[in-house]
Amino acid sequence: MDISLLSDELKAVIEEFVKAELKKQLSAKDLLIAQQQEEIAHLNEQISSLRKMIFGSRSEKTIYIDPAQKSLFEKAESNNTADTTQDSHQEQSRVKVPAHERKPKRSMDVIYADLPHVEKIIDLPEEKKFDSNGKPFVYVGNEFVRSIICSEPSKHWIEDIYCKTYKTSRPESEDVHFVKPDIPSPLIEHSYASASTVSQIIINKYFAGLPLYRQEKLFKQQGLGLSRTTMANWVITVSEQYLNKIYLRLCRLIVEQKVVHADETPIQVLKEPGRRAQQKSYMWVYSTSKRSDIQIRCFSYEKSRSGERAQNFLKDFSGILISDGYSGYLKVDVTRAGCWAHMRRKWVEAMPTDLPSESSIAATGLGYCTQLFEFERRIEQLTDEERVIERQKIHTTEEELKEDNCETLSAKEILGKYWEWIDSLGTTAGKLKKAVGYARHQKPYLETFLEHGEIEISNNQVENAIRPFVVGRKGWLFADTTRGAEASAVTYSVIETAKANNLNVHEWLNYVLKVLPERFAYDPNDCIDDLLPWTDEMQKWFRLK
Repeated sequence: MDISLLSDELKAVIEEFVKAELKKQLSAKDLLIAQQQEEIAHLNEQISSLRKMIFGSRSEKTIYIDPAQKSLFEKAESNNTADTTQDSHQEQSRVKVPAHERKPKRSMDVIYADLPHVEKIIDLPEEKKFDSNGKPFVYVGNEFVRSIICSEPSKHWIEDIYCKTYKTSRPESEDVHFVKPDIPSPLIEHSYASASTVSQIIINKYFAGLPLYRQEKLFKQQGLGLSRTTMANWVITVSEQYLNKIYLRLCRLIVEQKVVHADETPIQVLKEPGRRAQQKSYMWVYSTSKRSDIQIRCFSYEKSRSGERAQNFLKDFSGILISDGYSGYLKVDVTRAGCWAHMRRKWVEAMPTDLPSESSIAATGLGYCTQLFEFERRIEQLTDEERVIERQKIHTTEEELKEDNCETLSAKEILGKYWEWIDSLGTTAGKLKKAVGYARHQKPYLETFLEHGEIEISNNQVENAIRPFVVGRKGWLFADTTRGAEASAVTYSVIETAKANNLNVHEWLNYVLKVLPERFAYDPNDCIDDLLPWTDEMQKWFRLK
């Protein structure tokens, strides 16, 4: 079609239409380019984050604090010159570490004071105890050379149990009666299992993180042909028949506490009815607070991460629940407290790798978190009531701060500056956006500790309890059946509770597995409260020195 034959008016309409279409296409391309650039930036950020995770420092204690945050009363000079700005930047790059007390290092004699000492005397051969004239040397004493720690592999043996049998002395006309002593109840009926062997298997797997297939190889080297299948059956049976009774008691006691920490982590179960082997199940973990009179750790195996799982476990709990920002915990109808360790972690993850970290937004946020943790360390030994007072103090002048002998601002003052700074931030992207979003979304829960002196500002208590499970999972990777997963929940609960109460876990568990078969043989519902790790008797017998 020859456009020259068209009228000027129609030509103008066509040109406008073409321009509009071209403009629309350009806008679409600009939008696509912007989206691709954002995606590229996000992917580069993930690559940098992974590099930092693999090759960089993993400590969250490497911090950068803006000197302007150190005092509530310091104000920037309005007539700064270029030179003073440069000096300020140089000062900002330096981190002032406050003085602190350090525990004295223990000597080796103190560390190993509880180990028995066996003397080994190195003597001259008999033929070398004489001089060249045949006269014997005179013994003058022993010279100390050194001390060494000696060990030997585990020993195994079969204990054949017999009982002496007697018959009554009666006339031959009467029936003969035989008298036998009471026979100890077996740990597992018709089995070679003993308390010492099963407790060793449990400690190896759940305390030391040694999977059963590795234990099988280790036992074989020690002359004991014990298959992983047999060991798994023993552990499951013992957890169901004996340890489960202690576990249920722990679950009842933990919901009676004032404060509970909660967290969850995935677990894979291969043979779970109605589910694929690749589907995730979860191990939920609950812990009493650091300031609680008794220390309890409860693991609960569940098929999903739904908040209803926590709601069901904590249905009788009416205290304060400390957790991370997972929304599932909102289903638990109690007072919620957030975790500042997770908040700090968000800023660490958002720390840039291609810019000076000291001057980044993430470093500023990390600095506020650091101030808060420093303040909490200072008031750690105070009572709950005193901690609330200290946390909520407001200093109107710098003189008041000095009179209180405060190394840092109070928690309320730090939070005031922190939220004001958060509100001042503009548009952010990537991990920085996640950190800012986490702060704004979790604000009500991150402030709960101001009103409650009995709680900590982090969820580290339960994270420390869950760590042995995560480490062990790297070795055994998955649970074969739901019975195995439930047995793991029971056993980890018992082991971690004993650890938290500073017991010699192996000796305590060995004692429990010796006592319970006899008790349950007489009464399956016998009370086991005297065996709980924090009781005076258990502390007296099995507490680590």
